[in-house]
Amino acid sequence: MNEVEEIKNTSANTTGNTDSAFTLVRQKSCVAHLVMDVVGDAMNTLKAEFIEQITEVLAEIKADKDICGLILLSGKKNSFVAGADINMIANCQTAEEATALSRQGQMIFDQLASLPIPVVAAIHGPCLGGGLELAMACHARVCSDSVATTLGLPEVQLGLLPGGGGTQRLPKLVGIQKALDMMLTGKQLRAKQALKAGLVNDVVPLSILIQTAENLALSGNLRANKRKYSIMDRLLENNGLGRKILFNQAMKTVNAKTKGNYPAPVKIIDCIKMGIEQSAAKGYQTEANHFGELALSDESKQLRQIFFATTEMKKEHGVAGVEPKTLLKAGILGGGLMGGGIAFVTATKAKVAVRIKDISHQGISHALKYGYDLLNKKVKRRFMRNSEMQKQLSLITGTVDYSGFEDIDIVIEAVFEDLKLKQQMIADVEQHCKETTIFASNTSSLPIGQIAANAKRPENVIGLHYFSPVDKMPLAEIIAHSTTSEQTISSTVEFAKKQGKTPIVVADKAGFYVNRILAPYMNEAALMLLAGEPIENIDKALVNFGFPVGPMQLLDEVGIDVGAKIGPILQAELGDRFSAPPAFDKLLADGRLGKKANKGFYQYGKGAKNKAVDESIYALLGIQKQNNLSLTVIAQRCVYMMLNEAVRCLDEGIVRNARDGDIGAIFGIGFPPFLGGPFHYIDKLGAVNIVTQLNQWATEHGERFKPCDALVKMAEQGSNCYKE
Repeated sequence: MNEVEEIKNTSANTTGNTDSAFTLVRQKSCVAHLVMDVVGDAMNTLKAEFIEQITEVLAEIKADKDICGLILLSGKKNSFVAGADINMIANCQTAEEATALSRQGQMIFDQLASLPIPVVAAIHGPCLGGGLELAMACHARVCSDSVATTLGLPEVQLGLLPGGGGTQRLPKLVGIQKALDMMLTGKQLRAKQALKAGLVNDVVPLSILIQTAENLALSGNLRANKRKYSIMDRLLENNGLGRKILFNQAMKTVNAKTKGNYPAPVKIIDCIKMGIEQSAAKGYQTEANHFGELALSDESKQLRQIFFATTEMKKEHGVAGVEPKTLLKAGILGGGLMGGGIAFVTATKAKVAVRIKDISHQGISHALKYGYDLLNKKVKRRFMRNSEMQKQLSLITGTVDYSGFEDIDIVIEAVFEDLKLKQQMIADVEQHCKETTIFASNTSSLPIGQIAANAKRPENVIGLHYFSPVDKMPLAEIIAHSTTSEQTISSTVEFAKKQGKTPIVVADKAGFYVNRILAPYMNEAALMLLAGEPIENIDKALVNFGFPVGPMQLLDEVGIDVGAKIGPILQAELGDRFSAPPAFDKLLADGRLGKKANKGFYQYGKGAKNKAVDESIYALLGIQKQNNLSLTVIAQRCVYMMLNEAVRCLDEGIVRNARDGDIGAIFGIGFPPFLGGPFHYIDKLGAVNIVTQLNQWATEHGERFKPCDALVKMAEQGSNCYKE
């Protein structure tokens, strides 16, 4: 039993309401322990109802002259405080209510900071958002060296800013530049990084965490190790002119990244600047006011609903009421980039032994190197010990035959899109593996029913579609064909979750969901290019709209040859509206496969300018460049095509509900999160307005813009994608 658990189990010399999240535990020494433990919750979060509780216990501490020091710790085994309860923010009806909530938090933390005795936070596990603001209000901080310990202020990821004094306290501890970096990105620090930054006073093993905190409180030496400042740091942070340069550069970087779509980063900069250039009181007031404005902003509401949706999805099985089987061993067919990526997340995230089969030893070597390169970066940056890297890599083995596959629970096929090859692989797996082995195909467009057509055990066959790069993209599509068993669905969904993915279950139809809604979007961009719109204008329009990259750059990244293969499959299964623009043949004939071939829409290789268009492509395609359309119209035409197809998918049951469709689009293709996903965006725009615009374009440009029947019906009935 570690020290934290001992404190939690201490029953003598305690005070506090049994329903309270805060318990004061007196020790034999004069250093008391304040234990936070939210009853019934797996992790501690700060709630509005705690204000009265903590006010009472702080008053008791202040009045007790026998207490000479205080250790703040968590009663949870694996976490400190994960942040504030987001429902508390969602319950605010006005900006004024949210501002008042922020001010209450600031006042409580100020009471803690003003205690006349040393207060030390003993941190183990996640210490995030309001949890870190709570810890920063203490006079010192000690954290465990566990990999589970992380410290950060990730509020910006929910369209918010730290509202409990975080924008004022963090810069004083770690400096302006580090504070900006942490708050503008939501970046979390490991224990040693926090020590180096000056955020914590010490890092120790969990076994001596409480004792170290007590010794620190008794010593009275509560000053953290000062972060080492370079000459440039001092020039920028210690004088008015330097700070002006620093804040201006931060604003420039934020605007370049957000395109003005996210208000929180700008307000974070303003809070820090106000506190440093004006006064602490002005900084706190600005923080509370900005917090209130952001809490009621549409951007934050959408980002928070994404958080709620993904949290809800983590609790769901693939099929309601059907418990998943635990899959302990996995096989991967194909050692390419996808196979290597799938093997990596299986070993490192799911902690499952994985065996890669490829036709050559070289393919296996490439897959193993993929994982080694990713982990070795962490070792070099001291995020991971070399021994831990070796432990994780030892879970990945390879073979050029099916040796070692006899006891595997799930086999994931990750080869190129060839129906006969995939069918042959099912036959091989059924011959060499157990009768219960799941066969999961990573196809991006071929219907799973066709892949399983000749299977002896079709109930074991399912689609498991990852997105590239696998180690970064959070989505996985789970595709069940007509005879896939419910047990297979639930087990595959759970396996994808263990790999760190957010899985959505979609119907078995060509393109499934993500690629199906992406295709019309990409085709429209290509048609505008062929009509003369410059490549850089098309990409700029969609990046300004909120996508991470534009459609032309995306095609270069994915591979023009990959796009060329998917188009005919979709057209054959879904009709002529998916017919690809007449450009792929010329591009492929010229060797333009995209980034991987150093030749595509953009320049690559030596001498290439940063994100410069390869101007020779216009002559190749017989295009005369002309700026006929505004960036707004370019973006609308592409996005409205996606919205129209998304409604078709919802109507046909390709996605189970609008929520899954929104998460799929955001996590799979980078649909702007601040818009909440295509279905939230449709509800915001109104079906009537979308139908009117599509009909206008259909008259001007052709039938491809014709609104689908389901969208027209929504417009006529005044209904929404999200049923009230």
